[in-house]
Parts: sequence; C-alpha cells; structure tokens
Amino acid sequence: MASRRRPEQRKLRTREHVLADLGVNFVERQALSCGFSIERVTHDYGIDVLLFTYNSAEEIENGHVEVQVKATEHPRYVDDGTSLAIRIQSADIAYWQFQPMPVMLVLYEATRDQAFWIHIQEARQAEESLKNDQESVTIRLPIAKRLTSDTMRHFQSCRNQVVAKNSERNRP
Repeated sequence: MASRRRPEQRKLRTREHVLADLGVNFVERQALSCGFSIERVTHDYGIDVLLFTYNSAEEIENGHVEVQVKATEHPRYVDDGTSLAIRIQSADIAYWQFQPMPVMLVLYEATRDQAFWIHIQEARQAEESLKNDQESVTIRLPIAKRLTSDTMRHFQSCRNQVVAKNSERNRP
C-alpha cells in the first residue's frame, strides 16, 4: 500500500530527476569542450537539448542537432556486451524519424559517467520499429559509439550534410 504524503511535505527531487540532469550535463560538457553551445528545451516533447555549432571563424552555423538524453544507473547490455538496450516509445521514434534536422538519442550511464549515442534517422532499427504496431520498442546503442567531444564534431558534420542538401534544393 502506497504511503500518503503529509500535507506539509514538500515535493521530492527523485533519483530519476538527478540522473536526467546528469545526462544532459554530460552532453553539455562534451559540446562546450568543442566551443559549441547547448539550449535546453523547457517543454520536453521528446527532445531535451538543441546543439548549435560554430565554424572555424567562430560564426554560428545554420541549423542545429536535436538530442534526446536518457539516463540510467542500471544499463542493460545485450549482444554479448556490444550494445546497450533501451525501451523507447514508438510515438517518439515516429516524431524523430521525420524531423528535418538530425536527431541523436543518447543513453547516459551514470555509474561510469559515460554515454552512448545513435543517429535516429540513420538507424535501421528505428525505421523498422515504425512498421510494428507496438507502444514501445527496444533500441540498441552500440558501445562503440561512445559520446565524446569528437562525437560533437560528427554531429556537426551530420547537420552540415542536411543543411547542404536543403541549400541545393533551394537553389534556382
């Protein structure tokens, strides 16, 4: 039986809240180390942060990268320890798949202060999940895709490809 809250008891900051903030902070630190900037999304409907990048002249670049961060203290290793599995709502996958800018799913492992990522629009498993009529699906993040400051430069490259394609389409 669940215990009732006392009327004078204040709201609680749960461990899940702390983990979520640690995960976003980890992504922020990687971006900041490259001279990039992060904007936290206040009303989170499947995207936690927007990553803005700058060129070698320190000028802001067009577009952004969208990042959804999940955090855990109990990662579920699969595929003989080569991947981490995470359950994701199918509605989130559908939303991410059709975003014009790159969407990266990041899983932060708090116990080891490390994170792993997957580019959702390029992930075949995310695409396949839309064909199933399930409320949630399991996504695998390869441990080879560890999130570092170098990863942020890769995210920049992914975004640059999208911007270049859009520029080509808009030329007369």
